[in-house]
Amino acid sequence: MRLPVLLILFFFTFFGTHAQIFDPNNLGQGIEDPIEWEAAVEQENDSIYNLIFTARLDAGWHLYSQEVVDIDIAPIPTAFSFSESPEKYELVGPTREPDVPAMYDAVFEADITYFKDEAVFRQKIKVLDPTDLVITAEVYFSVCDDEKCLPPETEQFTFNIGDNEVVEGFTNLEVSDKDQRLTEALNINVKGVGGTEITEEGGDGYTTIFFLGFIGGLIALLTPCVFPMIPLTVSFFTKGAKTRRKGLVNAIMYGVFIFLIYLLLSLPFHLLDSLDPEILNNISTNTTLNILFFVIFIFFAFSFFGYYEITLPTSWSNKMDDKASSFGGILGVFFMALTLALVSFSCTGPILGSLLGSSLTTDGGATQLSFGMGGFGLALALPFALFALFPNWLNSLPKSGGWLNSVKVVLGFIELALAFKFLSNADLVQHWGLLKREIFIGIWIIVGIGLLLYLIGVLRFPHDGPKTKLGKGRLFLAIITLAFVVYLIPGLTNTSHANLKLLSGFPPPLFYSIYEKETEGPLGLKAYKDFDEGVAAAKAENKPILLDFTGWACVNCRKMEEQVWSEPEVFDLMKDDFVLISLYVDDRKELPEDQKFNYQKPTGGIKEIETIGDKWATFQTLNFRNNSQPYYVLLDHEMNMLNEPVGYTPDSDEFASWLEEGVEAFSRE
Repeated sequence: MRLPVLLILFFFTFFGTHAQIFDPNNLGQGIEDPIEWEAAVEQENDSIYNLIFTARLDAGWHLYSQEVVDIDIAPIPTAFSFSESPEKYELVGPTREPDVPAMYDAVFEADITYFKDEAVFRQKIKVLDPTDLVITAEVYFSVCDDEKCLPPETEQFTFNIGDNEVVEGFTNLEVSDKDQRLTEALNINVKGVGGTEITEEGGDGYTTIFFLGFIGGLIALLTPCVFPMIPLTVSFFTKGAKTRRKGLVNAIMYGVFIFLIYLLLSLPFHLLDSLDPEILNNISTNTTLNILFFVIFIFFAFSFFGYYEITLPTSWSNKMDDKASSFGGILGVFFMALTLALVSFSCTGPILGSLLGSSLTTDGGATQLSFGMGGFGLALALPFALFALFPNWLNSLPKSGGWLNSVKVVLGFIELALAFKFLSNADLVQHWGLLKREIFIGIWIIVGIGLLLYLIGVLRFPHDGPKTKLGKGRLFLAIITLAFVVYLIPGLTNTSHANLKLLSGFPPPLFYSIYEKETEGPLGLKAYKDFDEGVAAAKAENKPILLDFTGWACVNCRKMEEQVWSEPEVFDLMKDDFVLISLYVDDRKELPEDQKFNYQKPTGGIKEIETIGDKWATFQTLNFRNNSQPYYVLLDHEMNMLNEPVGYTPDSDEFASWLEEGVEAFSRE
């Protein structure tokens, strides 16, 4: 049973390392205000001035460029506007922004220019008549973190050029009686548990990557380059030392050095990170690097198949071995550990490559890589220390043989599947259309069939021994592989079963498909875009209300629609038992003049409500003290909450239970 257990662990590593980690409790509840704007005016000469806008962002948040991105779901670009006074001044060129390269944005799955920490924008003007010159500037923007985007906001600054002064805020706005009435009209007086905030709890991604790195190290132990070294090395330390205590110390130090060597491999990435915190993201999450990883992993796969070996220069390992012999003592033990790392590279290299690629193509960067490498090194080191402490355990180790080569070949198939994930990343960013969802799944099916044929002895590779009777281990793993292939097949169809929940985050998204999809509403559901119309429909049909605060540029909203709402138990509930009202907080369509108003924000200042998105974002803030999406609320016709609101909920069973709870509460009224 060694081989099946190993592969199950590796599949778990493969899926866990690449899947995006979301904590359903980490919903970003409450009103968030992660950006602060400041403005200043700077005089260059008698007629040229610079209007300077500085945005400071909380850690983890970013502000997007003024560039409009041509993708299906795009972020809100930052936009500046200035009051017109052609007889007094004129703009000189466009508003300049920081010159940074486009980076891969995990939220929008594309190369996009955005700014972290601080961004300074400059608008040069030429003053024609400085007498009483006052310029009003507005900046329209939206900020995002790695999971969500907040509704767009507008900041206003008034520049008094003659006095070199700047006043922040909508100083020319007042909250009139009309504004107050319209604000009150948006307040639907939600009853019950309205306004309750859910405590934000973060996940521990570093613990997860350490654990997955540890599993990768266990896999590396069961390869032909490492496994035979365990009894040889432990016997050398325990029998070759003058005293048993000395042998134990050397064996333990050998394990410690193995751990440190792999941990230190991540050190160069920390140095790069300290020089420029964006450099890892810039060099690793772009199209070129994803294609490079695709080529490398294909190369790794055929190495595992036995067509060639990836080895470091023999002179390196010989040199380390000579140093281990000449130095002796603790220093000699260190060089022995380094020799093991070098000679085992042909087996550990591809696994380490998976770990490296997984860490650098997420936002974990150097720190996450260190945790993964530390886990990998610890798993490799533990056997040498444990078997030195308990040498009798060596007798229970299986003998080396053909099963070790089988492990390598199976890992080769997994590396092959993993390679196409990187190619898919590049395809999505560039919109080449080469690996649509169904094509990607089809390739995985072919790889799975190849693995199945190998396990049952139909496919053979260069280092395979003579054919033997199909063992229980191979048969067990063949059944698992067959089940996995069968599971993938519905992903080729244009049905509700095409949503492969266990693979969420691996294949391209559902909308990136060879089939045409419904565009009127999510999954063809009837979705009202106006709250009052939806409430009227709910009363007419005598159904509870599912209030969906969403956005056109909200990626997690799309994930919920495509991966959770599409599940039959959720879809049927939403279609049959609720009236869905989807309010888009980033809709920039202007409101009729009589519906525009000025809103006094709870955090201070006044906000102009001019667009549909402004209206629904304010509606959400007023009634639910929340400004993140997606955000779901169940209401009856009298605006009573039927249960606690929820945000991003990737578990379809949990979301279905939440819907059922609302249906039951509504039926009791």
